[in-house]
Amino acid sequence: METLGCNSSLLLLQAFLLFLILLLTFSSPFTEKHVAVASFFSTFETRNVRVAQFFINASSSPPQVSSSNFSLATALYNSSINKFYKARSIRVEEDLAQARAAIRKAIHLQNYTSHSHRTETFIPTGSIYKNASHTEMVKKFKVWIYKEGEHPTVHIGPMHNKYAIEGQFIDEMESKNNPFRASHPDEAHAFFLSFSVANVVQYVYQPITTVKDYSRDRLQRLLTDYATVVADKYPYWNRSNGADHFMVSCHDWAPEISKYEPELFKNFIRVLCNANNSEGFQPRRDVSMPEIYLPYGRLGPPNMGQTPNNRPIFSFFSGRPNGYIRKLLFNQWKDRDNEVRVYKSLPKGYNYTKMMGQSKFCLCPSGFEVASPREVEAIYAGCVPVVISDNYTLPFSDVLNWSQFSIQIPSQKIPEIKSILKAIPNEKYLKMYKRVNRVKRHFVLNRPAKPFDVMHMVLHSVWLRRLNFRLATLSQ
Repeated sequence: METLGCNSSLLLLQAFLLFLILLLTFSSPFTEKHVAVASFFSTFETRNVRVAQFFINASSSPPQVSSSNFSLATALYNSSINKFYKARSIRVEEDLAQARAAIRKAIHLQNYTSHSHRTETFIPTGSIYKNASHTEMVKKFKVWIYKEGEHPTVHIGPMHNKYAIEGQFIDEMESKNNPFRASHPDEAHAFFLSFSVANVVQYVYQPITTVKDYSRDRLQRLLTDYATVVADKYPYWNRSNGADHFMVSCHDWAPEISKYEPELFKNFIRVLCNANNSEGFQPRRDVSMPEIYLPYGRLGPPNMGQTPNNRPIFSFFSGRPNGYIRKLLFNQWKDRDNEVRVYKSLPKGYNYTKMMGQSKFCLCPSGFEVASPREVEAIYAGCVPVVISDNYTLPFSDVLNWSQFSIQIPSQKIPEIKSILKAIPNEKYLKMYKRVNRVKRHFVLNRPAKPFDVMHMVLHSVWLRRLNFRLATLSQ
């Protein structure tokens, strides 16, 4: 029902062109006594007409069908359908051109207010922001969610624990109340494959009993098969070579999904938590998404952040020594300095979230993978994140200027953590503290999503990449 209105004009066009085919094809004169139509069935496809059955009972010899007329009618039909779809694609590109012009004008006039959400008073300006295109996204952006596939590997994902953002985003996009959801693929600017890597690992791979079971080949083949299905069934993947298609995953294996068919996925947008530049993440094409740990029944940790004057802990980290960066951190700082407090596990009676809320700087070292929930937990607590990583593209870094509200330290400078943090003047720390609280809204998960929250920020990053290219067939 939801596509009925959008398809009505196409159905009328198809009906008219079918009539034209019949008129031209059976233009030879014949009378009622010559022909009695027993049955007539036709099926339509997007770019041609297939006659399923056509039986004619005649009392005399059948009419002579003009093959040239039939070919002419079929050519006219195909040409008209192609022009129809191209016209719709042109309208989509015109939407994007208008958005680009509006963004350039807003930057020139420094006018970033939103007219589409009159109750929204937040204006993304200042040193922590790099662009002002969110308003145009809210007004124009439409995403088509492919309906192919079945649970549990498609259309559903984990809603809690460390991979929760993957399932929460899929669920938000699948919602009928999602304002970004296109009612028909022809009006969409981007196309979403609601494929869950985390669920594939859980339901296809488990139990993992041998080293061979860790092979990513099954995962890669499943996604390749899914992409091939939608590419064969619809024209949208092929017209852009996948450049306006995307998927979302927070699982550690997600960066390897496209290795099985690199040519097929060379333009495909991967929205990943594990945004490791050394493992094939491409910042100009892919999107870095924050990892958010969600306990059952909650959309985030409690707010236990204190004011700057009520933060007695200088710097803090607690967690397992996973990965080489954390091992370096533990070797250098665990139980060695009261101002760089590094714990493998907290002593009895200590509260992790409360300690973050009492700390000025929160250490956020990478674990087995570059991403960690620590950055988001620090921001929630009003604690300045100290990102300790190598080759990590930070979330939303095409919009947010992380240097304005965080400290970034490569692994080779772990021995210098204390001296680096001590060199920061209190005045600069206070500015960073205020900026952390200002960007907090961009990492908050709301259901349903709200302007400038984490869901909108993920979509905005996809929107930016869609703005950066034009469909080749149209530009030619």
